[in-house]
Amino acid sequence: MKTRYLVAMIAALSVSATAFAAGDGEALFNKSKCNTCHKPDAKSVGPSLKAMSAKYAEDKDAPAKLEAKVRAGGAGVWGTVAMPKIPASTVSDEDVKVIVAWMLTHK
Repeated sequence: MKTRYLVAMIAALSVSATAFAAGDGEALFNKSKCNTCHKPDAKSVGPSLKAMSAKYAEDKDAPAKLEAKVRAGGAGVWGTVAMPKIPASTVSDEDVKVIVAWMLTHK
């Protein structure tokens, strides 16, 4: 019986942590200046959050791919304008994870 409660508590805390991180995603996205090139609904310099979310909706490896893309930068996936590298000294790895998770929630 105690095991069930423990499992239920762990599951509830996991969902709460994810929801909390998603709430911080928008603030970190704006603080990190991602909103300079990426808009929720429309292409700007970079793709919209909705377009990225739709493209990676079925890809279970999307978070890791996008986190790597943020760090390395690059061009050619969404057009010719290059995504600049974002060093860890500018945005922490944990913040990148939260931002990417939040970005992928846009439908």
